[in-house]
Parts: sequence; structure tokens; C-alpha cells
Amino acid sequence: MAFEPPQRLVNALGEVRDDGASAWLARLGVLLDEAAARRGVTVERVHLPGGRSSLVAQVRTADGSPAILKLAPERFRPEAERAALTHWDGFGAVRLLDAGTTDGALLLERLHPEVSVRTLPEAKALLEAAGTLRRLWVDPPAGRNCETVPERTGRQATAMRASVDTFPDVAPLVDAALAARDELVAAPPELRLLHGTFRQSKVLSGERIPWLAVGPDPVVGECAFDLARLVRDRVEDLIGSPSGPAITRRRVKKLAESLDVEQERLRGWTLFRAVESGVRALRVGRERDAENLLEFAGWL
Repeated sequence: MAFEPPQRLVNALGEVRDDGASAWLARLGVLLDEAAARRGVTVERVHLPGGRSSLVAQVRTADGSPAILKLAPERFRPEAERAALTHWDGFGAVRLLDAGTTDGALLLERLHPEVSVRTLPEAKALLEAAGTLRRLWVDPPAGRNCETVPERTGRQATAMRASVDTFPDVAPLVDAALAARDELVAAPPELRLLHGTFRQSKVLSGERIPWLAVGPDPVVGECAFDLARLVRDRVEDLIGSPSGPAITRRRVKKLAESLDVEQERLRGWTLFRAVESGVRALRVGRERDAENLLEFAGWL
């Protein structure tokens, strides 16, 4: 039977510029077989629904141990993820099992994908997620191959400005977000290795340690940038609550204090990241997501 990539992955890659994604999808079954053969592992099954940027397969190593084989197209920087996981070496993050291999695939320890921090009550989830994030904030490795926060947000700012012509109603929020970014990047940079896309669903239950982060898109910069994505977790619940704005302000304050981050910088990065995500959702037609994100951004 022909290999069929998960529909969620197909849909997500259809939302981005096709710089090889279609060709990668067309060869994904072959790429999976080749990556498994190089590592001497046996594929059990592909995890469904899977992620939006990678294929995740459950595998067994030669000695029968469970593991995960993850494949991602080049645009999602799998080798930067490899470098970060190598540097963390299992401290706060999933452990890499095939250090030294560079073929766009990663062999990882197997966690419990059905049990993330997001399954916990909200207060406990934020506490556990914040504790995990703190462990990841270390000095970056020498010869790092990932972006800095000013570099990444500079690219995003360019796309946000270009989107205003198509979506003029978002101009005030875009202006506020870009002004916040300009002020934030003007300060002397704090250089820490950051997860880059951290949220509750990126923290999974493990055997070795209760909670471990997965799926980084690593970036080097200040900790407030990383924490900003966590502020808006469960945004749909916040939007549905009449106390959403007040809850958001308390969350900014509580997270900033618990992780020794300057509150105003956390607010600024939360604003920028929410607007950037909202505008990006508009561009690809995810109108409900865009509406929630931009309403949330307006509270900030």
C-alpha cells in the first residue's frame, strides 16, 4: 500500500510557501524507510494526527527499546533542533539518541504524546510548564546554527508590514506590535538558548523525568521572548471568559515574577508574538484563530 502522509501535515504544509515541501511530501515514505534503515530501527506506526511541521513515527531499536523517529522538511530547521537537543542533552528536553547523524531526521527517546502538560488543570499546567522552560534557558552552544531573536522577529516584522495592505483593519495592532519590538530589540541582548515555540502542548510526560519539552524551533535571545508564547496558552478559553483581559494581566504578572523576567518586556513580546501569529493566520485563511489571537493582543 502506498504511504499516505498525515492529513494534518499535508494541510499545514499547504499553508506555507512551497520551497520544496511538495517534493518532500511526495518522497516522505521513502525518506522514512531510509532514515529507519540508517539507524537500524523498525517502524511500528506513524503517530496520528501528528504535528504541523513534521512526521513522527514510533519505532523500535535493534534491542527492542521504544523510540521516536521524526522527519521534517528543511524549512523547519531540523538540524537547528538537533543542535539544541544535543546541547540540552536530556536536561528539560527529550533526549536525542542519534547524535552525529545529519539527514533531516531525529531519533528521540519515546515519551507519552497523549499526556501533555495541557491535560493538567490550568494553574498546575502553567507551574509545570514554567519549571520545564526554566531548565532550557542555558548559555547557547559555541558555533550555534540558529537565529537570534532580532533576526527571527525582523523577518516576521517584514511580513507583518506587507500584510497591512491586504488586511488594513489590523494596521493599529501591527503598528503597536512593531513599536514594541523596536523598543525591545534596542536593549543590549540577553543571550540564552530558547525553545522558540514553547507552549503547554510541547511538554510531554516521560519515564526518565516527569515532564520534558519537545519540538523546539531554537532561537538565541532573551527569556521573555520564550515565555511570551506561554502567556497566551489556551487562548480560546481566555476569549470565552468574561474575565479574559484580567486573567491575561494576572498571568503576565505571575509568570514574569516566577521566572525572574521583567514584566513589561514580557508584555511587549506577548503582544508582538500574538499579533504576528494572528496576522499569519489571516494570510492562510484561518480566520477563527486570527480573530482569537488579535482580540487577545488587543488586551495587551
